[in-house]
Amino acid sequence: MLVYPSGVDVSSSARRFLTQQLRRHRRTIGSRWRRLSAGRQALLTLAHLRAGHTYAQLAAGFGVGTTTAYRYVTEAVEPLAVLAPSLADTVRTASVKAYLILDGTLLPIDRIAADRPFYSGKHKKHGMNVRVIADPFGRLLWASPAMPGAVHDIRAAREHGIVGALAEAGIKCWADKGYRGSGGTVRIPYWGRWEILSPGQKAVNRSHAKIRALGEQAIATLKSWRLLRKLRCSTTRITSLVQAVLTLHLTSSE
Repeated sequence: MLVYPSGVDVSSSARRFLTQQLRRHRRTIGSRWRRLSAGRQALLTLAHLRAGHTYAQLAAGFGVGTTTAYRYVTEAVEPLAVLAPSLADTVRTASVKAYLILDGTLLPIDRIAADRPFYSGKHKKHGMNVRVIADPFGRLLWASPAMPGAVHDIRAAREHGIVGALAEAGIKCWADKGYRGSGGTVRIPYWGRWEILSPGQKAVNRSHAKIRALGEQAIATLKSWRLLRKLRCSTTRITSLVQAVLTLHLTSSE
């Protein structure tokens, strides 16, 4: 395998934060000599999450074994995932905002046609569903645990407790037609064919679409971490990866 220098477009604050977490973790478990320092382990993890480099590529680039690369990434992801904000924390800090935007995305996975629970009829591919909450400027605030792609938007929102949490806090939330019937403070466009909607309803839908479009920015932010564009790991690890990415994003944006 040929090895060459490469860059990772992540802020230095994210690397410092992850390095500090790894040093603290090593002290806690009483770790002795490691092949890589905490700083190099942090860089290896960021290269995996941000650039989507495989374990074989990481092993060649950092001079470690493939198994060691996997272990280093797993060791770094777990403490990051624990630090991700909960839904309750997000709703509490967002209570001063005029409204929030709720959207969802499918994270593609390498599954076959037989794996029906992971197949999304909406997207015509296998994947894991993740709900995303953004502020009025489209900034990513929260990402939910991952659910199989076959789970419908409104069911996912209810099972995560999003609808109830927003209603209890009295925060208005803009969402698409997939959340029809959710109730609470969730606002969706007028339902019906475009040609039979009144001019006023059409104007409301256009305004609603402009607001909700900002939620796409939050999804784009999440998927700027290239590993999430095509996941080739166990579905049981995807939630931890998403939460780790969320922690790193919020850390670097502070």
